Amino acid sequence: MDPELEPFVALLPAEDLGDPVTARKNYAALAASAPAPATEGLRTESRTVPADPDVPVRVYRPERGARGALVWLHGGGWVMGDLDTDRHWAARIAAASGAVVISVGFRLAPEHPFPAAFDDAYAVLAWVAEHAAELGVDPGRIAVGGHSAGANLAAAIALRARDEQGPQVCFQLLNEPILDDRHDTWSARNFTATPWNNRAVRIAAYRHYLGSRPATPYAAPARAADLTGLSAAYVATAEFDPNRDEGIAYAQRLLQSGVSVELRQWPGTFHGSQAILSADVSQRQLAGMCEAVRRALAG
Repeated sequence: MDPELEPFVALLPAEDLGDPVTARKNYAALAASAPAPATEGLRTESRTVPADPDVPVRVYRPERGARGALVWLHGGGWVMGDLDTDRHWAARIAAASGAVVISVGFRLAPEHPFPAAFDDAYAVLAWVAEHAAELGVDPGRIAVGGHSAGANLAAAIALRARDEQGPQVCFQLLNEPILDDRHDTWSARNFTATPWNNRAVRIAAYRHYLGSRPATPYAAPARAADLTGLSAAYVATAEFDPNRDEGIAYAQRLLQSGVSVELRQWPGTFHGSQAILSADVSQRQLAGMCEAVRRALAG
């Protein structure tokens, strides 16, 4: 493991999704204890996207103006996270990339299993496309992105937009995505004690998300038979993350389907290690994501 990250491993709380309510409280407390992101140069606005039910969003808009938008989906295994815990990601991405970032407060499992979060995310994508002028962005420069379970949602709504000839998606930002409910890659089988995310955590997350429903490609994009016609993607994986191998495999399948992909495999890192901002590798991980968004939306 990266020597700058290794001292933090013993300090990280063990994730346990067996009790979703407690897991959410612990996740929120951890996020609240982290240094607040700088918001100078950003206008932040809470909005509600009309849907069934309505979806809360938080819009981070660079004051200097932006050419494109990023619909951003937070991590947390579909069980944890909200607009407040996500500010650490969304604000930093908006500030560093120059994009208007729309952070989505989608419904959480197990109370709201699939397709609730998926439908919320797609409703926000459609709303951003319809309100591009109001948001001050080019409707041809709308990207989707997320971390972990949020990256799953980003990949899934990109698939749906293609399948239904829906909103035009120009770019996918998939950071450490969980994409496959079968849990049968080498990393998913063997990483049983890795920080923050391990085999047991991801199995519990998918169990909560799917409920009694069988997995479809919109719940597990790795199951999609056809990836042609999707937008260019930035896929980032962490070395010590059970999600690693399915992220790499998805990037390879995108490439084989004629989709332009930048794949970044970060050695010495673990799932969500970007949160340790004092580490050089964490800063480079975050900078890589932001630069990918900036380039994509700059055309």
